[in-house]
Amino acid sequence: MPLRERCTKARAGRILTIRPHHDLQTTARHQAATDPGWQADYRRWRPPVERAVAWLVHHGNRRLRYRGTLKNDAWLHTRAAALNLRRLINLGLTRVDGAWHLTPTGT
Repeated sequence: MPLRERCTKARAGRILTIRPHHDLQTTARHQAATDPGWQADYRRWRPPVERAVAWLVHHGNRRLRYRGTLKNDAWLHTRAAALNLRRLINLGLTRVDGAWHLTPTGT
């Protein structure tokens, strides 16, 4: 195919912007496509990360509630701590004689 046919038809032409990290992104994309170790790590870690993000945005938590990074950072850490605590309770976290124990459910 001649290159002329691939050119834009716009009167103003086309502007192509190369970002400062273009080479780094290209290398990372190539590694993601060809490196079996990278792909195995991605398959291993993507589901729990996606699940954590889903828990975080559940019930309208997709939008920030406050103005400013400090308040939103505090809110995010509180929300993450609450989700972690709920997860531990579901896994069997109990308090026995003043000490916390993680016992499997059903025992």
